[in-house]
Amino acid sequence: MQQSLNPWITSPGTEMPEEEALDTYLPPVAVISEPLKGMVEPDAADRLASRTMAGSAALWVIGAHGGAGESRIADLLDGRATGHCWPILQDESKPRVLLVCRADMRGLTAARSALTQWASGAAPKVDLLGLTVLADAPGKTPRPLRDFTTIVGGGAPRLWTLPWVEAWRHGDTTAQPSREYQRFITDVAALAHETKSTTH
Repeated sequence: MQQSLNPWITSPGTEMPEEEALDTYLPPVAVISEPLKGMVEPDAADRLASRTMAGSAALWVIGAHGGAGESRIADLLDGRATGHCWPILQDESKPRVLLVCRADMRGLTAARSALTQWASGAAPKVDLLGLTVLADAPGKTPRPLRDFTTIVGGGAPRLWTLPWVEAWRHGDTTAQPSREYQRFITDVAALAHETKSTTH
């Protein structure tokens, strides 16, 4: 299957060779690692708010919209949910953050706005690890939404897509994570360790 290169950083019409086509899962290799010069800021109504956070955390999890799953992901990663806000730390250090959304049109559009805010430099200074997209329903995500996920995810340093967990719907938070979740947890833990070890 042939797909376009990252639309956030390439010219329109440039095609990706067949052997380099993107899969639904991207390993933790940064595509965009910092805000882009010349990116237009989103309208004020489409921006996430900023909030000064007390205390500290190795990872702050930001839901791009209500119902994104930020609390669930924060629990999985031993991080702290921000309440749909960019965190500003009292000690003025640069927080390590993960953006989360659902795989429906509303969620992906909200994530696109948040990533545009970050990429334009309109968000506070953060170390954005990437975007996590959680399935919004059981079964396979429709093709148009999968394609839109790839486009939106191109604006984040990294993209993880995670499947529906039926046990969570019934309140079972002790269910063993699937392979995709285990890989995701491992990825983020490795990134956190790598960032800490290279910070001077």
